[in-house]
Amino acid sequence: MIDEAWLVSRLTLLIPLWLSLSVHEWAHAWAAWRLGDDTAARMGRMTVNPLAHIDPIGTLLLPLMGVPFGWARPVPINPLRFHRGISMRKGMMITAAAGPISNLVMALVGIVVWALVIRFQPAALVDNPRVMQLLQMFVILNVILATFNMLPIPPLDGSRVVDALIPRQMRPAWEDFCRLGPIALMAVILLPMIYGVSLLRWPVEATVWLLEWLVKLLGG
Repeated sequence: MIDEAWLVSRLTLLIPLWLSLSVHEWAHAWAAWRLGDDTAARMGRMTVNPLAHIDPIGTLLLPLMGVPFGWARPVPINPLRFHRGISMRKGMMITAAAGPISNLVMALVGIVVWALVIRFQPAALVDNPRVMQLLQMFVILNVILATFNMLPIPPLDGSRVVDALIPRQMRPAWEDFCRLGPIALMAVILLPMIYGVSLLRWPVEATVWLLEWLVKLLGG
């Protein structure tokens, strides 16, 4: 029999995570479509429906285990289909950046909604603490997803941005680093578990501080 507290805690994580990941992947697909590549659109991936983006481990298993992070199936992008005026590197940079930018926009929307509720309906958060938890989780998850994906480590979105902007003379060193991308990515994931050192700690703490500041400012 499923414990009610366990179910509520998992839903508090799953609902904002699925929404955040779905919008992230939709943003990739939409940016590619705007640049002329309709590959993801033809495959039904230009949607915010979580079912179109589910990854068995990143979208289901880890969240159900209580891990406050996850990923979805990558959206397919074919740079050969970009408009003639867009180079493949520039197009890949734009489509890659669209995902993290969408997460930052959603985090901002979540903060604004929270602030408005505090300002005009503060009792709603007191009477429905789960709503407050959902909003907080929604904002923090989007900040984590945006920050993590913009790390300049292949195959994360940030590596596509660096690949398009890096000077020619630095490209050999960058390409050497890209070969070590999987190792660097594993280090970023495992170091917090082993040594408690996380690159994502400061943006999360800054977000929590901002939320607390808004509560004090608008809640009186």
